[in-house]
Amino acid sequence: MKIVLAPDSFKGSASAVRLCEAFEAGIRSVLPDAEIVRVPLADGGEGTMENLVAATGGEFRTVPTVDPLGRPIEGRYGVLGDGKTAVIELAEASGLTRLKAGERDPRRTTTYGTGLLIKAALDAGFRSFLIGLGGSATNDGGAGLLQALGLRLLDEEGRELERGGAALARLAAIVDTSFDPRIRESRFVAAVDIENPLTGPSGASAVFGPQKGADAAAIRELDAALDRYAAVVERHTGVHVRTMPGTGAAGGTGAALAAFLNARMRPGAEIVMRVAGFARKIRGASWIVTGEGRLDSQTASGKLISRVCAAARKAGVPVIALCGSVEPDPDLSARLGLTAAFPLAPGPCALEEAMESAERWAKERAAVVFRLVAAASARR
Repeated sequence: MKIVLAPDSFKGSASAVRLCEAFEAGIRSVLPDAEIVRVPLADGGEGTMENLVAATGGEFRTVPTVDPLGRPIEGRYGVLGDGKTAVIELAEASGLTRLKAGERDPRRTTTYGTGLLIKAALDAGFRSFLIGLGGSATNDGGAGLLQALGLRLLDEEGRELERGGAALARLAAIVDTSFDPRIRESRFVAAVDIENPLTGPSGASAVFGPQKGADAAAIRELDAALDRYAAVVERHTGVHVRTMPGTGAAGGTGAALAAFLNARMRPGAEIVMRVAGFARKIRGASWIVTGEGRLDSQTASGKLISRVCAAARKAGVPVIALCGSVEPDPDLSARLGLTAAFPLAPGPCALEEAMESAERWAKERAAVVFRLVAAASARR
């Protein structure tokens, strides 16, 4: 029996690599001779860089940068196995995991550290970039990233804006004379898993602001600031970022990449699956095991599990999803094309317990599920 393990990470809990290890341990406790193929996946957020580097035999490079509040840290960027493409994950320097719960404030947080990672890769000679957008602690429209690359953002009196999303409410002009000229020599692809625009009821602030620490008042403030930012950006570049699909990714960083780095937006899951050779690796498989933090109605709108199911359908391979939680929708699995979906938790529990126990429960649930699979196979 050939079993392909292809989960996404459980955000803030377990990486896709660790989940593959847990699933394999559970399956081998029942089927010790199974052929197990690990293909950890990601959709542009956490794990994208790690998985792409692993899939291509690349490497990591560590450089100085700053966290979302501007504190000095060491950060990594990846180099694909081709030796020519730098992979930068926004969550690495500018992610929620860099902050304690009480530090989350998207009015202040900045993508400046991600800009420093891009600058370090430019200094090292790279001109091909893949930027993973997801898991951000920011709502600054990618302004900090641009500031790190030399773009000047000025208020009405010609003063430099401080970093952070709230400051964009005072943006009056953009000066690009110091913007890194190597950007024009480079090619950027942005890996995204959403199509949200920059502003409005489905924009960056309204949809993703709450998970970054924004209350209702802060959401209104940040959306208005991004609207001001969009007006100045559109006047300066001619790129209409307000309503462009994907510009709301990573607190609006998609807008900065589209307007100033001429980035092409691509579904992150498709990029990772292509680079990892997913279609080739599932040939001849008996089962695919996938998973994500929560299986719900959003999963069907192009998220990783839906893309795994689409590839599996073409190959004729059944798919089982093992997820942190599963929305009680009896038709969801059928719509996705899943054979079955199971939550990892053995019963009702607090979120903190679920996050701490994810790997242990992943092992236990995989063992239970494949005990049933083995029993069914034995009866044939």
